[in-house]
Amino acid sequence: MIATNRNFFAYLDEMKIITILLPLSYHHGLSSSFLISSDFQEHPLKIIEKLQIDNKMKYICELSKDYSFDKQYLIIDEHGGKTDLQIGAVIRTEAFDEKFYYDGNDLGVTLHARQTIFKLWAPTATQVKIKLRPANSSFSEIVKMKREDRGIWSVTVNRDLEFYHYSFLILVNQEWREAVDPYAKAVTVNGELGVIVSLEKTRRPRPSLPSIESAVDAIVYETHIRDLTIHSKSGVKNKGLYLGAAELNTKGIDGEPTGLAYMKDLGITHIEFLPFHDFAGVDERRPSNEYNWGYNPLHFNAPEGSYSTNPANPYSRIIELKELIDQVHSLGLRVIMDVVYNHVYIRETSSFEKVVPGYYFRHNDIGLPSNGTGVGNDIASERKMVRKFIVDSISFWLEEYQIDGFRFDLMGILDVETMSEVRKECDRLSKGTIIIGEGWSLNTPLPVEQKATIANQAKMPNIAQFNDRFRDCIKGSSFNLFDKGYALGNEHYLEAANEAITGSVGFTKQASAVFHEPFQSVNYVECHDNHTMWDKLLACLPDADDSLRIKYHRLATSIVLLSQGIPFLHSGQEFFRTKKGDGNSYRSPDETNQLDWERKILYKENVKYIKGVLQIRKTFPCFRMRTAAEIRTNIRQLRCEVPVLGYLFTSEDELLLFINSSSKKQTVLIPDGDWAVLADHNQAEISSKKFLSGGQIILEPVSINVLLKK
Repeated sequence: MIATNRNFFAYLDEMKIITILLPLSYHHGLSSSFLISSDFQEHPLKIIEKLQIDNKMKYICELSKDYSFDKQYLIIDEHGGKTDLQIGAVIRTEAFDEKFYYDGNDLGVTLHARQTIFKLWAPTATQVKIKLRPANSSFSEIVKMKREDRGIWSVTVNRDLEFYHYSFLILVNQEWREAVDPYAKAVTVNGELGVIVSLEKTRRPRPSLPSIESAVDAIVYETHIRDLTIHSKSGVKNKGLYLGAAELNTKGIDGEPTGLAYMKDLGITHIEFLPFHDFAGVDERRPSNEYNWGYNPLHFNAPEGSYSTNPANPYSRIIELKELIDQVHSLGLRVIMDVVYNHVYIRETSSFEKVVPGYYFRHNDIGLPSNGTGVGNDIASERKMVRKFIVDSISFWLEEYQIDGFRFDLMGILDVETMSEVRKECDRLSKGTIIIGEGWSLNTPLPVEQKATIANQAKMPNIAQFNDRFRDCIKGSSFNLFDKGYALGNEHYLEAANEAITGSVGFTKQASAVFHEPFQSVNYVECHDNHTMWDKLLACLPDADDSLRIKYHRLATSIVLLSQGIPFLHSGQEFFRTKKGDGNSYRSPDETNQLDWERKILYKENVKYIKGVLQIRKTFPCFRMRTAAEIRTNIRQLRCEVPVLGYLFTSEDELLLFINSSSKKQTVLIPDGDWAVLADHNQAEISSKKFLSGGQIILEPVSINVLLKK
């Protein structure tokens, strides 16, 4: 029931502060006194401030007794008018957080053999019920829940309710809302209801994987589950699905590997999948009709159904996702999950807003939802139960799905303490878990010093961040399509490129460090966002032929792979992926987003080259130094003519790295001795048969050069 005839309004804004709004049309907005009434008892309120705001008179009043959240209250004015006391801004106070923080690990549904336990955190509710529906039935059963300490509502149903659909009915401010369980681990088609499942039935043994000593040993390859296999020549049977991405030993029309086998052969270590928690934007009943990257989160602990063979079966998506992860692990590779805890798809209809209205989202100084994300809402990660939800969710994916790392979308919306708790939980549960995030500073009402941004990386030392300075100085700005970076021949970026290549840790005295340590820097020139590198080159060099674009592209990608830090590749980058000029393809069709496996055949020589560069990185530790101190000690910059950059590596093996981004040949001096050419303009491989002696050598235009001293 909704109270529709409120003559005036009253809100609990702090634990003992009530704000009362009287319209000027109601007794001219005047009342000399107010009473608060509950359980047939009335107590006066103390008016401590009165002011007019627009067409209302605002009264700020003080409670003389503690407010009890398990009761309903009425506010009575001097004229005998009554209104219900609604929950207001109190939910955003520290006192509220302290009073209702719950540290249990049993929220959601716990299924036993003959017993099902439900727990929901809803401290502002005055009633909560659970609505149960047997699968494939229109019958529903309503069960009342009991209020417990810390805002918890619970009920035990002495039956095995596996396969039942369920939702919560929550009464807040005299309005009933129906919500899916925020902790739901399985859902119906399009996430309309939660489903009770037995995850024990889907468990798999934990694999033994090759050790990763440092994050800089990782080579991250980003892909989208549907993009990876949807192409007609992918050689995959279950195209666009979890099971398709999981297929092993698939081949293209050239008989060479595609899919997982291809990625293993290429030499990457981690596959980062774009979001696969349940999201909006694709109708799971007709998934081929729509496309979406997945940054519209609905349910954070349930897999997306559009990638499953049967979205109507709640187990299909769970089992098939686990099959994909298992197959990745079988190749000795790891899975990074792209997670979107910074916002929800639609705030008003989200489970968070329905269960505890106003709590889970940030509000600006005039009480409106903030929008630093640009999608209408910002998650208030600094609140205790929001932080708990994020950490609980990460723990769930780590343990239940054996995820090996997380990429945090718009991490700068979240707070430092939350990310530190995530790091701590990952270290507790699974050593070696990689955490990377977008530490952009966004306009959200959180103090600057609390934001999980690049500027605060010292407070989160073991969380890596996407290095936008690296991206922009090597490739050119992502937000100015025609801006050329160092790798595209712009020597004005030379000093910035020098600093980026050496880990962004202040290698040169004149440079300001972005990071304290190299393992904090994710180095990239291309990802799912913005134009692909190839499309940028088409725009920047409209009159050039493809042979020159190929050289620039190869140079930029090679710089990513041989720089200090964590290298990151966008799938298909090595065969010049194009999205036909689309700079924001988040819901563009498959024709735009698909990984074109025929293109891999067309540009097989470049694939071979990048594979060789990857082998060089993995073979020689000097390209993945662990610390800033190691970089400063073991890398010596060589004197070269602009725009050439040259480095001598002296740890273990002695190597030279020269980068010539100009369109002309360049002459450089190399130390005495015999040097094996591991990489030049033409080839990149460990077993080189080409040798040079000390003295002058010629660098070909637009080339990267790696030499190993015999």
